[in-house]
Order: sequence, then C-alpha cells, then structure tokens
Amino acid sequence: MDDEEEEVTDLKLQLFHNTVREHIIFLLLIILLYFSSYVVVSRFRRRDRDDLYSNDEDEVLVYRISFWLCTFTLAVAEGAAMLLPVSIASNEVLLLYPNSYYVKWLNSSLIQGLWNHVFLFSNLSLFIFLPFVYLFSESTGFVGHKKGILARVYETFTVFMLMAIIVLVLTAVLSAVFGIEKFQFFWFLNLGSVHLPFLYSCVSFLGVMLMLICTPYGFVRLFGVVNQVLVRPMLLRDVNEEFSAFYMEEASVKRKLAHIELHNVSISEATNGNGRTLNGNRRSYLTQPFLQHSLAHLYQRKPLAGNVDEQQQLLNDRLRELYSERKELDKMRKSSTFQRTFVYPLAMLLLLFCTAVTILLVVQNTLELLIGIKALPLSTRQFTLGISSLSKLGPVGAGMEVCLIFYLGATSVVGFYSMPFMSNVRPKWRQTSLPQLMLNCGFMLVLSSALPLLSRIIGITNFDLLGDFGAIEWLGNFQIVLLYNLVFGTTTALCLVNKFTAPVRRELRARLVENYVLFTNYMSFIN
Repeated sequence: MDDEEEEVTDLKLQLFHNTVREHIIFLLLIILLYFSSYVVVSRFRRRDRDDLYSNDEDEVLVYRISFWLCTFTLAVAEGAAMLLPVSIASNEVLLLYPNSYYVKWLNSSLIQGLWNHVFLFSNLSLFIFLPFVYLFSESTGFVGHKKGILARVYETFTVFMLMAIIVLVLTAVLSAVFGIEKFQFFWFLNLGSVHLPFLYSCVSFLGVMLMLICTPYGFVRLFGVVNQVLVRPMLLRDVNEEFSAFYMEEASVKRKLAHIELHNVSISEATNGNGRTLNGNRRSYLTQPFLQHSLAHLYQRKPLAGNVDEQQQLLNDRLRELYSERKELDKMRKSSTFQRTFVYPLAMLLLLFCTAVTILLVVQNTLELLIGIKALPLSTRQFTLGISSLSKLGPVGAGMEVCLIFYLGATSVVGFYSMPFMSNVRPKWRQTSLPQLMLNCGFMLVLSSALPLLSRIIGITNFDLLGDFGAIEWLGNFQIVLLYNLVFGTTTALCLVNKFTAPVRRELRARLVENYVLFTNYMSFIN
C-alpha cells in the first residue's frame, strides 16, 4: 500500500516538474521572440512620435502601450511561422537521440502545448489586442467627461464591446448559414467552443487565399530581389572603363544643366524692368545675348534653341539614370571576385532548386489526392513525437522540408509586399507610423498563421497540424484542397514561364515588327 502511494506521489511530482519546465520553456521562447520583434519594429517605427507627444504624458503612455502590443503581435507571428519547422526538427532529434539525457525535455506534450499557446495568442492578438490598440490610439474620451487616460480607456472599451457584439452576431449567423450549428436563442453559450473557432477558420481561409495570390508572385519577385542585392558576374565587361564613361557623361550632363540654369537667370534678369536687376537700383550688363555668348565660350556649347524646359527635364531624367547606373557599376567594382563568380550563381541555382522541388511536391500531392493515397490535412488525432520519420529521406528530407517551409514564408512575404495595392502600406525604414505598424503586424500574423496550413495543404510536409489548427473545418473538404493544389501549381508554373521567357518573347516581337515594317516598305516600293 505504501509502495503504491509512493508511486502515485512520484508520478504527480514528475507531472508537476514537467509542467513547470514546459512553462519555463514557453516563457523563455516568448521573451526571445519578443526581443527579436522589438528590434525589428524599432527599426521601422517613426522616431518623431515620442518627440511629438513628449509634453503629454497620456499620449506617451498610449503610444508605448500600442507599441508593446504591436511588438507582441509580431512575436506571435514569428512563433506561428516557426511551428512546423520546430516540430519537424524535434521529431528528427528524438529519432536520432532517443535515449539522450539532454533531450528528455523535448516531448510531445511540449510541442502540443506550443501549438495550443500559439493558437491562443493568435486569436487574442487578432481579435482583441490589435483592435483595442487601434481604438485606444484614436480615442479622445467621451464628450463632457474629464480628459485623461481613464476616459480614453472607457471610450475604447465601450466601442470595442459594440464591435465585438456585431462581429459575434455575424459569426453566429454565418455558422448557421453554413450549417456549422443551428441558430438558437442561447447561441452565446457556445461562444468559445463553436463561434470563435469558426471565426478563426474564416480568417485562416482568407490568409490561405491571400498566400495563393502572393506566393506564386513571390517566387518570381524573389529572383529580382536577389538580382538587386547580389552582384552579377562580369563576363567580357570592363567595369572600370564603363564607370569612367558614365562618370564623364554625368559631368557633361551637369554642365548642360548649369548652362540651362544660367540661361534662365539671364532671361529673367533681362526682362525684369527693361533690363534692370531684381532690386531695380541699377541696370544689368548681363543681358541675354551677352550671357549666351559668354556661356557658349565657357562651356563650348552653342546657344540654346528650342524649348528649354523640355531639355532640362530630359537632362534631369538622364542624370538620374546615369547616377543609378554609376552606383551599380561602383558596387560591382567594389565586390570581390568570389562574390561575383560563386555567390550569385549559387543563390540563383538554390532559388531554382527550391522552386522546382516545390512545384514537384505540389504535383505529387495533387496526384496522390486524386488517387486516394494522400489523406486530407484535417487531423484530430493525438500525435506522438519520436516514433517514425515523416520523410522518406530521413533527416535529410526533414531538413529539406524545413528549408522549403521557410522558403514559402519568404516568398509569400516578398510577393505580398510587392503587390501594387501595398505601396502605401509597405513599411519604410524609420518612417512607419503607428497605424501602419498595427496594420503590418496584423498582416504578418495572418500570413504566419496560414503558413502551416499552406505547407500541409500543398504537401510540403506530412506532419499533422496539432491542436486547434488541425480541427479547422474546411481542411476536410476534398474539393477545396484539390482545387487549391491545382491553382497553386498552375499559377506558379505560369509565373515562372512568364518570368524566364519574357526577354525571348520581347526580342521575337521586336524582330517580327521590324520584319513587318521592312516587308510593308518593300511592297510599297514595288507598287
């Protein structure tokens, strides 16, 4: 009897220690993610906000609270993007070192708790923190009440509750329309079990649809980004000679602009008060013919003819082009031979490899879905780490899956911010206002929360979605999953074909137009 009580006590004590250890690990992860998010947000936020409200303590407090919650939202987005890579890596580590003392803390309970915490904080950030932050920053207090931080809190809480009631009623109506639950009088009793998960599933569906648009475009756009960042190889080119030629042409354009500016000054002085100067005290000897003759002798240029404004505009445009080209050539001059010869081709080959593997996996996943070999992403069963590898290639395949997941995340972000409608929302270095920070943090959270769903839908990994992520209803719809794979693979292939065949098509079009013009001229000459 005493042995059984001691065994029960030991099990309870072990469970207690495991729970404490998991909470400590979660706390350390949150601190690490928050610190990295704070560094990122601090680099983009506008620095004059604190100076602008430095005399008003309430505004400073509101700004700091909003900034902290935006940083926390971005930290949750980073955690959501890391869910699948961390889970896959943990499974492979447990397979490689099953009896190691140093990885005993890495277990299924820890990973399951991580997914649950990310899901919880994603809902809190998306539906509570970000709306509250926006309303709190825009609030001024009710009319007739004493101004202060409490008045702003009361107004924010009241408006937020009204908005929450409207959203929840709409969610209940939509859930009844789609057959999730019959509409009842006491529908609010199922708020946490039915309506909030349904609301998050709607948001996740919008995020996945957004990634369907952004990711194929990001595949193409990422090649341009790498082309701008890295230095291309210089084959049969003398960069120093080209740099000197651009430098001399830039100096010539600057002299022409100076000539035009002095020409405009001479006209204004010659026509101001019958040849008087601007102050009207004495006559100016710098008449237009005299200045043109002097400047022509000085710059070895003929007197200006034609529209001066058009010439100045053309010269300014050419000067900007020369400056950008000379800057690019200067960057190529300063780059090392190793960077030009090896880094650029290796980066391009790596992008091509990742893109090709992604398309092949999408095609394979589509065929397996059609045949019936592959199961749908919907998963409600309990997953245990360290049982078997999820990749046929073992740790190498798992590492490739992790790299592809990060590659998908990078392409979706690049494609999203390269969209034309994102030009006014795109964050700028040290010039992003607080409302823009809120909006961008919300977008990052939506994209990051949809990344595990996207990776599982298109077959990048076979790792089951844990927690409430795997219980999203529309993941069990065969038509939606199959159509998503077909559209994703088709659009990605078409975007890549359009990217790499565009120069050839432009050249062919130019040659056809040239031949057509020659043929029409020849026919007109014969006639």
